[in-house]
Order: sequence, then C-alpha cells, then structure tokens
Amino acid sequence: MTVILVLTIFTHLNNVIMKKIFLTLAITMGAFYANAQSPRVQVIHNSPDAAAATVDIWINGAKAVEDLDFREATPFVTLNSGTTNVGIAPGTSTVITDTIANFTFNLMMNTTYIVVADGTLSGSPAYTPFKPFGLNVYAMGRETATNAQNVDVLIHHGSTDAPTVDVRGKNPADVLLNDASYGAFGGYLSLPTDNYIVRITDATGSTIVQSYSAPLSTLNLGGQAVTVVASGFLNPTANSNGPAFGLYAALATGGPLVALPVAADPRIQVIHNSADAAAATVDVWVNGAKAIDDFAFRTSSPYISLSPGTVNVGVAAGNSTIIADTIANFTFNLLAGNTYVAIAEGIVSPSGYNPATPFGIAVFDNARETATNANNVDVLVHHGATDAPIVDVRGADTTTVLVNDAAYGDFAGYLSLPESDYIIRITDATGGTVVQSYQAPLATLNLGGQSITVVASGFLNPANNSNGPAFGLWVALASGLALVELPVAATAINQTESIATDMMIFPNPVISSFNLGWSQIKDADLSIRLTNIQGQTVKNIELGNVAAGQQNISIDTNELNSGWYSLSIVGANSVQTLKVQIIK
Repeated sequence: MTVILVLTIFTHLNNVIMKKIFLTLAITMGAFYANAQSPRVQVIHNSPDAAAATVDIWINGAKAVEDLDFREATPFVTLNSGTTNVGIAPGTSTVITDTIANFTFNLMMNTTYIVVADGTLSGSPAYTPFKPFGLNVYAMGRETATNAQNVDVLIHHGSTDAPTVDVRGKNPADVLLNDASYGAFGGYLSLPTDNYIVRITDATGSTIVQSYSAPLSTLNLGGQAVTVVASGFLNPTANSNGPAFGLYAALATGGPLVALPVAADPRIQVIHNSADAAAATVDVWVNGAKAIDDFAFRTSSPYISLSPGTVNVGVAAGNSTIIADTIANFTFNLLAGNTYVAIAEGIVSPSGYNPATPFGIAVFDNARETATNANNVDVLVHHGATDAPIVDVRGADTTTVLVNDAAYGDFAGYLSLPESDYIIRITDATGGTVVQSYQAPLATLNLGGQSITVVASGFLNPANNSNGPAFGLWVALASGLALVELPVAATAINQTESIATDMMIFPNPVISSFNLGWSQIKDADLSIRLTNIQGQTVKNIELGNVAAGQQNISIDTNELNSGWYSLSIVGANSVQTLKVQIIK
C-alpha cells in the first residue's frame, strides 16, 4: 500500500509538472507567433546594362514595382513568407510573360532582406567580362541603425569588371572590407555619424583605385542603415560605354541612390621653420617645377591643391633657376581627400649649429583648414626647435597638460579651444620647471572658427647656433604669409601684494590702442596708470571695484607719443607693472 500510494502521488505530481511545461510552451509559442513579423524586403537596381535601364518587378505573378530605374531602390516592403517568385521585366511590361529573368526564394518570418540586381543581360562583346544578370540577397538587413548616434553601413561589390578589392579608410592601413569579390556583401559597419574618406584599393592595398567622400554627417544619416554598392564599369569603353564606376548609397526609404563624391585633390600648407641662416630664404620645387619662390623663414604658404599620388619636393636656395639647384629632395605620397601640413625644419649647414639636426620636412596628414566648431579655434602644436628638449605645453596653472612629452619633430593632435585669450607655459617633461610663458590671444586676434598651427621655433641657446633666432612660439594661419609671434607673457615688477596675475598686453608694440588682460585674484578697487620714461602719469583710468575673475579692457593711445611706457595695475597695497612700447 505504501508503494502504491507513493507511485500515485509521484504520477500526479509529474502530470502537474508536465501540464505546466506544456502550458508555458503554448504561451511562449503563442506570443512568438503573435509577435512574428512577415519578411521585409528592399530591392536595389544595380544592373548597368542599357537593356535593363528601367525594369518592372513581378512578385508571385503580380506586378509589384513599376519602372524601377538603374541606381534606384524600393523602400522596404512587407511580403508573405514562403516560396516567392520574382520576375524582372522591361519597363512598361503588361503581363507576367514579359519577364526576362525569374528567380525563386524562400522568405522567412522575422527576416529582413536586401536584394541587389547585378550583372548584365547581354554577353560579350557588348559587356566584358560577362557576368549574367542575377539577384544577390543579404538576409540580415537592417532598416535602422542599432545605435541612434551611428550609421550602419552595408557594402556590396556589384561592379562586373572590377577585380577583388579592399575598402579601406582614410588611412589605407584601416581595412573596412577585405578581399571583396563581385557579388559579395560585407557585414555591417556601425560608424559614428561623421564625414569620412574611403578608398577602394586592390586586394593587397598597395594600389588605390579611387578615393571617395562618405559625408554621413552632412547627409544627416544618423540613426539610419544604408547599403553602399560598387556600381558601373571601371572600363566603360569595353562595356558599351556604360556608366562609370562609383559608390552609391541606397537609403532605407528608397528612391534614387546617392552618389558618394570622388574625394577632392589633396590640400597642403607648407611652413618654413628652418632657423639655419643658410636656409633663410628658399625656393620650393614640386615635381620639377618651381612652386614657391623666395620662401622666407617663419612664413607659410596658404593651403593649395595638388594632384594625388607621388610628389617630389625639392628645396633650393632662393633665386634658384633649375631643379638641379635643389639641395634637399623628398618624396611623399599624397592621398585624395587628405589635408596636409608640411613643416621644413632642421639644419642645412655642415657646422655652426649644435645639435646639427638634419634638415627635413615633417608632415601631418590629418590637417584642418577651419575649426570643427565655429566658436572654437583648432590648434595643432608642433615641436620644431632643434636644441629644445622634450617639453610639455601646459595651461596657466601648470597642472593642465595641453601637450605631453613633445619631442623635436612631433605633432600633437588638435586642441579645440573656445575663442578666448590664454596664458600657456612651456615646461620640462615633468612640469616642474617653466621654460617660458606665452600669451595666446585667440580672441584678440579674432581667430574664432579658424584652424592654426603653432610651431616651436628658433634656438633655446642661440650662442651655440651661430647666434640664430631665439626660441619662441609662432602661429601659421590657414591663409599663409608671415607667421604670427605669440608674445611672451610679461612678468609683473614692483609687486608687493598679488591681486592680479597673468597680465598681458596685445598688441605690443602699440599703434593706436591695445588690450590689457589679467586674472583678478580677489575683489579689489583698482586703477590703470600709464607713465612715460620721465615718470609722468600720462593716462589714469579709475576702474572702481573689480571682481575676481578674468578681466580685459581696451586702452586708446592715439594721443600719446612714440616711446616706452610703464603700465601699472594699482590697488590699495599693490602695484603691478608691465612695459609697453607705442609706435606711430
């Protein structure tokens, strides 16, 4: 009896458990089928055959799409699952028997398809090589990006006469799609919404077929998924003079494909920063022709366009007449879509300079002609002083590191700074010793929206370098011409109690007016006093109570004569003085 009772109880429990399992499975499967989505399909017309310039698409015997043009896409549409017959007919077809190509697919629930019509209807010699018309299907399509801040990009090789290729980034070492052959899809790339350069190369990456702009940000594609197809012919003359090769983007909303523009020719700015007296004025030869005549130390060219590819740059003494006059030659590979800053620096002379760092050209290949934000100034910093050690560039407080451990020849990445006037300090690599402090009057110079290059220039020890130009920081503007010197941040004298720091005058020398800036340590009653070399007060400005914080005022000097003056910020227990020169 005991055994029978136990078995009865066990069987009952087992039945209850099984019922619960089946009930759970039923609920789950019911929810699955209730939420199941019918197949979603987008068709992209990428057949460059003139006979298929406009087509109709028939699905399961009914015309579904009428007059779909080459390089046009349908939006995503919902179809029934199961076996689906797709027929392609010339435009204006009227019956299913007008179809010239038919294909059968098994469409699955909860699946999104991208279908690309590639190939040609006609064979050789009209199209060489002949790749028959067909539909290439990608069964993991997306209608939107997986991240609203990104753009999801699917790449498809649909060019019949293009070989196996790579798709690479702005830096050709960055492989986005490797060894893509005709008909292949790459997996999705999820890219931050920005503007890019992409390069089509041979399978080795050694030869660039073409470079393109991918302006994802300009096209406002954030949050979208797009399909980029390689389309058309590399050699139109061998293919009935058909459409030329290009990259085209199909949007999820359909419509005409969007052509990705061919990348612009490379742009370059050249800066002369060689402090050797023998190179005080040089000529620059590019590919055997004189490109810049009488190029002076501490000047720069504007940005100019050059043809992409190998470029030979020769540097000759000023007033050179033939390419054989060049004293140094360099070869660079300039890529379409890239912007370069090239800085000539180092020593030409065999003696008289210590260290005698050889003359060369330092190149930065990701330069900017304008700031990325119209309210900022984008600053590229370059260490070009041959006898300066590894240094940091720091803010006024010396704890804020702007550039860390910069050695001769180094570029630091861009600093994007709000348009304001700053104090910056050059320190040793530890930050413990300030080599020199400089004014960076970005606001006073009205540099908002601009991109500049700041170069460390000249010699820390001119006596060891043929008494050459002294060390300083100089600014190359995108418009070129003479570099702009950053003034040394003046040191206050006759200081009894600090209530103001980082005093700076710009410009100095002064023609008609100047800006006086300082950082107010604490609230205080102040006046500005200007005295001549005889000690006479020639201008006095009562400021009243000045609050702590950054201060800036403009002072007119039109009524004053040329000469040296002392400018003092005067408080109850403080006099802080700078020297200022007025010229007429």
